[in-house]
Amino acid sequence: MGERTNIEAPKIVVEPPGPRAREIIERDSRLIMQSFVRWYPLVAKTGRGAIVEDVDGNVYIDFNSGLAVLNVGHLHPKVVEAIRRQAGKLLHYSLTDFYYEEAVVAAEKLLSVAPISDAKVFFANSGAESIEGTIKVARGHFRGERQYIIAFLGAFHGRTMGALSLTASKTVHRRGFSPLLPGVIHVPYPYPYRCPFKAEEPRECGEAVLGYIEDWIFAKLVDPSEVAAVVLEPIQGEGGYIVPPDNFLPGLRRLTRRHGILLAVDEVQSGFARTGKWWAVQHWGVEPDLLATAKAIASGLPLAAIVGRREVMDLPPGSHATTFGGNPVALAAMKAVIDVIEEERLYDRAARLGEEALKFLSDLAGEVELIGDVRGKGLMIGVELVRDRKTKEPATKELAWILERAFKRGLLVIGAGVSTIRIAPPLVIEEELLERGLQILADIIREADKRFRRG
Repeated sequence: MGERTNIEAPKIVVEPPGPRAREIIERDSRLIMQSFVRWYPLVAKTGRGAIVEDVDGNVYIDFNSGLAVLNVGHLHPKVVEAIRRQAGKLLHYSLTDFYYEEAVVAAEKLLSVAPISDAKVFFANSGAESIEGTIKVARGHFRGERQYIIAFLGAFHGRTMGALSLTASKTVHRRGFSPLLPGVIHVPYPYPYRCPFKAEEPRECGEAVLGYIEDWIFAKLVDPSEVAAVVLEPIQGEGGYIVPPDNFLPGLRRLTRRHGILLAVDEVQSGFARTGKWWAVQHWGVEPDLLATAKAIASGLPLAAIVGRREVMDLPPGSHATTFGGNPVALAAMKAVIDVIEEERLYDRAARLGEEALKFLSDLAGEVELIGDVRGKGLMIGVELVRDRKTKEPATKELAWILERAFKRGLLVIGAGVSTIRIAPPLVIEEELLERGLQILADIIREADKRFRRG
């Protein structure tokens, strides 16, 4: 593991939000456009490992990882040292206009762990930007002969206009911004707990979605020869931490190959050992044509990447570029992150701890009616809450109460989808902290089950 924290956690010394936090929140509301929604009034000051301290001295166990960004934890010493060292040499010189060795070294490092053989890289700044670039690479590769992109309902690919055109997890993301990018077709995602085709078994759900694409989209709406790419999250993130049936991704890979369509995976949230493998797509033995990654890639610094097969990454000079993508300091952080994951075998650690957490939560589901489904890979775990197990009515009010209660007890955890608790701690989290956090969460879920149960 990384450097162990000596901060005791959790420790609430003042009812959050405290006086300093309230002052900052008030200034924030006056100065910053409020186009986002905060889960609860956390004002973070510092972090180390899997611990966060706020401006009033409250200490929390972090089950968020800064939205699945801090896979190697807060302030991992090797990452901090790499940033300091590079910051003293070169801060910026625009990779898309000139050259520097740091970019070549970083590309070699990223490609050494990529799930695509004989690949090239394009560095960007954010997850949304990596998706924007993926769309351009896919369409550009076919030189305008294939204009359509297939995406999935429940997907989240970002909020910039091209990425937003693929996103379909909540209407609030899209409301008021149409018309969006033309040529995007959304199809149902195989969500085993709530299969859109009412299939009873996960495999049947996967087969139904694949059949829908072939029998309805390709046969009645768009000829497959006009489709450039299918873009999907191997495990849906914002949509609810949804793990597809085991037959789905291999089946989708066969379908896309049969029609000459590119398969592009969004590993912005699920990559960098989060699921117990370097990339979530590797759980199904699938090699995509394109991969978009960001978030955990540089431990909090703005960096993203598109990785693709060499023959696909063929946009002509001048057709795509970015001033800050491949910033040398962010690249140094990325190289250090990869080194840490490999040296500490964090993919193995995520797999082991995730298996233990899934068992704990599955046992809890046997106690309380409020939990409808527990799912996940590695330390990317979703606990879906329902008001009634027969009707599967989402427990949205209960979710909000649980998250707020957890915050006030020293646990940082957020939601996903309509009523799912999203569990994604740093992969370096000490086992006792993980157990303690899970116990806090379990106690609060039990309280909620008694408080909200319909009598």
